[in-house]
Amino acid sequence: MRRAPIGRPSPPVASGLAERRSRGRGFGGARGVLLKAPRRGRALSPCAMAYQGLAQEYLGMPAVTRAYTTACVLTTAAVQLEFITPFQLYFNPDLIFRKLQIWRLITNFLFFGPLGFSFFFNMIFLYRYCRMLEEGSFRGRTADFVFMFLFGGFLMTLFGLFASLFFLGQAFTIMLVYVWSRRNPYIRMNFFGLLNFQAPFLPWVLMGFSLLLGNSIIIDLLGIAVGHIYYFLEDVFPNQPGGKKLLLTPSFLKMVFDTPEEDPNYNPLPEDLPENQPGDQDQQQRPL
Repeated sequence: MRRAPIGRPSPPVASGLAERRSRGRGFGGARGVLLKAPRRGRALSPCAMAYQGLAQEYLGMPAVTRAYTTACVLTTAAVQLEFITPFQLYFNPDLIFRKLQIWRLITNFLFFGPLGFSFFFNMIFLYRYCRMLEEGSFRGRTADFVFMFLFGGFLMTLFGLFASLFFLGQAFTIMLVYVWSRRNPYIRMNFFGLLNFQAPFLPWVLMGFSLLLGNSIIIDLLGIAVGHIYYFLEDVFPNQPGGKKLLLTPSFLKMVFDTPEEDPNYNPLPEDLPENQPGDQDQQQRPL
């Protein structure tokens, strides 16, 4: 009798295996299911991948940058969709103090004009430098960052009382750019591949670019002036002989925005340790 080669089933055994496999496929039993190749997960469409990446980037933004950028985008979208008009947002001292339209103190910092090149240009700079400040020199100091917002907005509002300025959002962006540039003086910048310069010159380059576009440079000068006042009072004057820190963040802002620091010398009581806490079964209420 001729033997089958080693490693291969003999013809009767092979036919039996084929019959069993066909039976498994025929009535859809467990064997038939096991013989099927596992399905792979469906690949995400380009739109879904773009949306997922955008959502991750948005959620990864620090809190103050995310809140301010979102408010600016939503305000512009509301104007674009004609839910509101710019006449309800602009800075007007008479309407603020006589008719108590207090919201104008905030909304004039949120509107950057209709959708277009100027809006996207300001949004890019606002998002970039506001985020770099919050994640850089203001890392872990959210209350100080909010106080800088309030201080800069207060000075710009005071100046707006004596000048016919309707929207101060662009000046606020220049202020953020100025503070960042003075705190990073050795970074090399490239403006649209045309100019190479050190970071402290960036606000002046932006002012020159606004001048080329035919815009007024009063807004840019206001942002530079307010940014320099904050930088001098916060970073320069306290380090001078006889100088001291004049800009003190209120304690209530620190209570709201900053997490309390843990005392390294604090030793909890034994009953306060997590391993000594009662379990869930001990915390259940007993029946009356």
